[in-house]
Amino acid sequence: MSNVISFPQPSALQDPAGSVSLLIDAVANRRHAPDDVFWLKENAELLGVLAATGQILNPETLAVYADFYAQIEEKLRFFPQYYRFFLSICLDLEDLGMGANKGAALCRWVAQAGLPEAELSDLQRAEAQYLLSRRGAVLPLGQSALDTRLRAFTERAETFALPNKKAAYELTHIVFYLSGYGRYDPQLSDAALNSLEFAGVLAYLDQNIDLLAEICTALTFAGKTPSAVWTDAVARVHHAITLTGQADAARAVDGYHLFLVSGWAQLVRGTKVFDQNVPENYMLHFAMPQVLAGALRPLSTCLFDLGKQRSADWGGMRGRVIAQMPQHSREVLQAAEQSTDKFDAFFEGFARAGMTRGVQSG
Repeated sequence: MSNVISFPQPSALQDPAGSVSLLIDAVANRRHAPDDVFWLKENAELLGVLAATGQILNPETLAVYADFYAQIEEKLRFFPQYYRFFLSICLDLEDLGMGANKGAALCRWVAQAGLPEAELSDLQRAEAQYLLSRRGAVLPLGQSALDTRLRAFTERAETFALPNKKAAYELTHIVFYLSGYGRYDPQLSDAALNSLEFAGVLAYLDQNIDLLAEICTALTFAGKTPSAVWTDAVARVHHAITLTGQADAARAVDGYHLFLVSGWAQLVRGTKVFDQNVPENYMLHFAMPQVLAGALRPLSTCLFDLGKQRSADWGGMRGRVIAQMPQHSREVLQAAEQSTDKFDAFFEGFARAGMTRGVQSG
């Protein structure tokens, strides 16, 4: 995996209006307290996107993290269960131009302490290995047994022809780690690319733009051009998110992650984002736009009701299915069909026609 991928350079790198600087300040100071795990999560996500897309930041912009960076060794020793967050933030701050290479020592300490050995999930093990390998504390994933298992998971395309958000998010993150967040070619097989396409169709049918954005980014990292149907949907939602100030810190979950990943999907393709007005008072809130219901539930209901009459042949089922869909769901379904040349193959698994036989009770 030594082939380096060259992406278009984002047009907003220099941040002339200061919107990225204001966003960093707000996420660091006006979302969660620094001792809150959600602070670690959100700041790790933001800095990860900025570092991976080559943002150029002034030292003053990163000064909001000075105290955190100064205390990071002590924090890591006291909260080792959050080592992946601490490593991620530290390494990305340094890659963005802050600090004096504490990351190498932190990675060695984590590796020597065996913290990744506490991970049960292959996905978390992959993240740990990716982070540690960034400072040479361990070898990259390469041809390890872990790499083999991850790739086997990505290549089972039938998994991603059925609704399973957890599996789909794990698929995108595996691609992120295998590609070093877009730094080199993940060398995905055709089967893995099919998995991403199937997951993308499902995300679009469900109008899950958060997941769709991650899939678009993963496809770009794999050297593929995501469907314009998908990227247009991601762009519309990103620019419809409103950043507001709220006095009440105990707010419900908002659209922060959606804002970040939908912007990231466009940054890796060279589009200007993160230029919305950032309020400078109260707690920063990301108000999500209303997204109409998709076609996934009506389509599933229609196929289930057909029972033994359903077929895996989309060409034969298309007219009958579309006729039973509500207007908006029909439009989403037709757009999903046009978004990929693999819709017939996707539908073959999604229809579950072969599963109408063989399962008997008693």
